[in-house]
Amino acid sequence: MHPAPISLERSKQVARLRRSRTFRRNVPLLLMFLPVVAFYVVFKYIPMAGVVIAFKSYNFADGIWGSPWVGLKNFQLLFNNPKSLLIIRNTLMLSLLHIVAGFPFPIVLAIMLNEVKKAWFKKSVQTLVFLPHFLSWVIVGGIVVTVFSQQSGVINHWIAQWFGQPFPFLYNETSWVAIFIGSGIWKEAGFSAIIYLAALSTIDPSLYEAASIDGASKWRRIWHVTLPGISPTVVLMLILAMGKVMEVGFDPVYTLQNSVVAGVSEVISTYIYTLGIQKGEFSLTSAMGLFESAVGLVLVVTSNAIARRFNQGLW
Repeated sequence: MHPAPISLERSKQVARLRRSRTFRRNVPLLLMFLPVVAFYVVFKYIPMAGVVIAFKSYNFADGIWGSPWVGLKNFQLLFNNPKSLLIIRNTLMLSLLHIVAGFPFPIVLAIMLNEVKKAWFKKSVQTLVFLPHFLSWVIVGGIVVTVFSQQSGVINHWIAQWFGQPFPFLYNETSWVAIFIGSGIWKEAGFSAIIYLAALSTIDPSLYEAASIDGASKWRRIWHVTLPGISPTVVLMLILAMGKVMEVGFDPVYTLQNSVVAGVSEVISTYIYTLGIQKGEFSLTSAMGLFESAVGLVLVVTSNAIARRFNQGLW
């Protein structure tokens, strides 16, 4: 009657010993992870308490907790302001255009690099398309102005020679949107392609061999082997991109915008900078930021729900 309890106690000791060994083995990794945890706690989670400003008439004298409550008044002011609706429309338009035009580009680039047989050519191209990721948007904005400026731009220099009159690329709303989307793709496509290249490296080579034996062409192999193999990564990146639909970055817009194209270039991030930092309207901009986050949350949950129908959800 006694061996069973002894055996059970022994198994518990063995389990505790294994957990202790696993913990000691992973201590260096946990120490490396601590700065990441600290970053998110200090700069992401603790500032969430400031969301309460969106429901108050905030002023420096009373502070966050002492400022009077106004309920949903800030949201009413925002959505009754035609300019706020224009800014939300611009943000959605630029984000959706970037997803439609820019999201497939890294996938195509990764597949093309994966099909290259010459290692030196593959590494050279990968390095060239990856380098723009390290350039700040100030530099990228300078390059764009150098290329598309109406007075001294390289392209307009040729256009003036051929047609006699330069074209205002940066002062025309349609061309400005195209340049904005194109510069974003050029800057980040190489970095995003690395993620898909990593996913491509996990595909079993025997699948390509079997497809070749069956007589499948290169296009067929890409369609039936490559794309299904990276589909989980594609879905993951798409869900994350949908969560950032309301987050058009401040840097790219601010460095490229001008007053002539303000009708399409004024977005939530620049609006928060102008209204919040320059004019001190912290409550209104906090309400706008909270609305932006709420829309992002809804889009992530909705995208994941759709992906789950195809067994590709994140949770």
